Amino acid sequence: MNASKEARRAALAAAAILAISGAAHAQSTDTVARAEPVAATAAATASTPASPVTFNAALTSDYRYRGISQTRLQPALQGGIDYVHAAGWYVGAWASTIKFAKDAGGDGDVEIDLYAGKRGEIAVGLASGLTYDIGALRYLYPDNGLGQVAGFANAHTTEVYAQLGYGPAYVKYSHSTTNLFGFVDSEGSGYLDIGGNLDAGNGFTVQLHAGHQRVEHNAAADYTDWKIGVSRSFALATVAVAYVGTNASKSAYASPKNGKFTGRDALQLTLSRTF
Repeated sequence: MNASKEARRAALAAAAILAISGAAHAQSTDTVARAEPVAATAAATASTPASPVTFNAALTSDYRYRGISQTRLQPALQGGIDYVHAAGWYVGAWASTIKFAKDAGGDGDVEIDLYAGKRGEIAVGLASGLTYDIGALRYLYPDNGLGQVAGFANAHTTEVYAQLGYGPAYVKYSHSTTNLFGFVDSEGSGYLDIGGNLDAGNGFTVQLHAGHQRVEHNAAADYTDWKIGVSRSFALATVAVAYVGTNASKSAYASPKNGKFTGRDALQLTLSRTF
């Protein structure tokens, strides 16, 4: 980032980026204990739960979405509800506490994600064994007020996504049909997510993820993020530990509140439960 007016605007707007998933939503990598929207994880699994309705709750040391902290590197409370039909159709809602909107000069301390889609398995010819997940996700930030802050658009965001999986691996692409998380003139932004969830035995699962965020007309805010994690389910909860980081611009993604880099490498601890 240089001192130009355009770069400064990108730096401020970058502070507002989020979230999938989650969990993108439509949870592409985690279904419940996500530091991303839950929809994404639920969507990553092709199996149907025993009950069509499930609830989830989590406490995380830092809500990271696409590698960027939504809570200024501080803890967050999260929870959601999912309905999955036997045919693979699903709908759900997920919420988390946040800090980025107030830090950027707006208001609001909650993110609410609403999502719906269809997932299943392809069992034809050479594609046999592939799983798919397609859907739409709406991120809501009640009373965020960023549309009234110079250099920002309203934080509400809509994305459509498509995912293919094979065994423990997946690739997912999310495309914004609105401005992205408060960035001005950013409709058409995209996020590519590649990863896998590996059974390590004895109840442990290893999560590997790499992603790239492209912010339309805001190249200074583009970046790549990564995650290496391990989780284990116990009787009362699932415990997950992850190493997360990004190569995002330190000036573009510095918190307006205290100047801390919200995309820095860090360890993240999450306790979650599905019921």
